[in-house]
Amino acid sequence: MPVKNVAARMFLWMPMRDTLRRLPQVLIGLWLFGMGVAFMVAGDLGTAPWDVFHQGVARVSGISLGVVIMLTGIVVVLGFLPLREKVGIGTILNALLIGVSVNWTLGWLDRPEMMWARIVLTTSGPIMIALASGLYIGGGLGLGPRDGIMTGFAKRGFTVWKVRTILELSVMTLGVFLGGRIGFGTAWFAISIGPMVQFFLPKFVIRRETIVSAN
Repeated sequence: MPVKNVAARMFLWMPMRDTLRRLPQVLIGLWLFGMGVAFMVAGDLGTAPWDVFHQGVARVSGISLGVVIMLTGIVVVLGFLPLREKVGIGTILNALLIGVSVNWTLGWLDRPEMMWARIVLTTSGPIMIALASGLYIGGGLGLGPRDGIMTGFAKRGFTVWKVRTILELSVMTLGVFLGGRIGFGTAWFAISIGPMVQFFLPKFVIRRETIVSAN
């Protein structure tokens, strides 16, 4: 198979001008996503399922949370290959930038002593993550690694909610075993993130007429 055809199957292609038009929105979204994750971690009342896993790995390994998020993202992106999901520049930036944002935010944001402040951080984290998801997904430069895995399985006959449930329960359970934190924030994230992303996403979708695939 020609290299050009292989590249077309593996990567999401679009004109450079269109990519540059979308890139600022995607970068802002990914940075805010990392800040939202850090808010929930600093609130210390439970995090999203994947972040329970990230926390557990960070505690066991001694590696910073942001680096664990980056390494996990890279490993998950490699899972795109057998699933034949297209990797976009947004996918790669997602794997790399969110972890940097998490570490940067946690560098100045400590766990508050007052419970009301922890509740504010924990409840605002998913709101920021939903807004950020609307920005980076709406930018159309590629799905995040974890979303790509779910859609990849969905294209092979599995329902998205089943794949998401099994995957998130599995990583959360492993994360708890490794020392990750679950609690109110975990439940709040689970029930709120879907409706909030659905609210924000249409407001930030950039028209996709100019996206093309290499032939």
